Amino acid sequence: MFDAVHVLIVEDDIAIAAPLEKGLRREGFVVSLVGTGAEALAARGHDLVLLDLGLPDMDGFEVCRQLRNTSAVPIIVVTARGEEVDRVIGLELGADDYLVKPFGFRELVARIRAVTRRAGATTAAGGEGAVTTVADLLVDRRARRVAVAGEEIELTRKEFDLLAFLAEDPGATRTRRQILESVWDAHWYGPTKTIDVHVASLRRKLDRPDLIDTVRGVGYRLCTDR
Repeated sequence: MFDAVHVLIVEDDIAIAAPLEKGLRREGFVVSLVGTGAEALAARGHDLVLLDLGLPDMDGFEVCRQLRNTSAVPIIVVTARGEEVDRVIGLELGADDYLVKPFGFRELVARIRAVTRRAGATTAAGGEGAVTTVADLLVDRRARRVAVAGEEIELTRKEFDLLAFLAEDPGATRTRRQILESVWDAHWYGPTKTIDVHVASLRRKLDRPDLIDTVRGVGYRLCTDR
């Protein structure tokens, strides 16, 4: 059920925020509305953030970065900035999805539900076989913990989900479609380039670019022979 999901709208344009708030409440969501980055960073108790980038007090990308550094709450960037470089930056900073204005309200609701569903499934993951070790890499899906040579590595939600998916079957090639369906959603609307962005970020943070192999034209695999 999605009627208990608490959405925080971060939008300073009341002409956009007010009908959005009304529409989401009509769909059964609990909604809070703030108009500045500072208010967004101070807000508590929400399950998902709809984040506009054009805020009056600070850049939305900085808000995204700070939110992700302190919380695993899902973030959907909702903005008029549609350039590929902006999408890449937003995803690298930890956004779970990126939606360009103008957009259809039904699509927004579908994305909120998809992101929320993925977040819930990730939280429930664990149990037998939840820990994988490959060379000096450790992936603990139950504790959502990653370490290389004993040093813990901080990852965003999606970076961890992607690495954990590859670690479920080390050495096996995961296709781009499998990755999108398992790490994002079967009905993912965004660019497939988001996979490449997250893989590049993982390689950089792990400082072991050889751990994740690109299988050209197919997808990626976690190496077992390095």
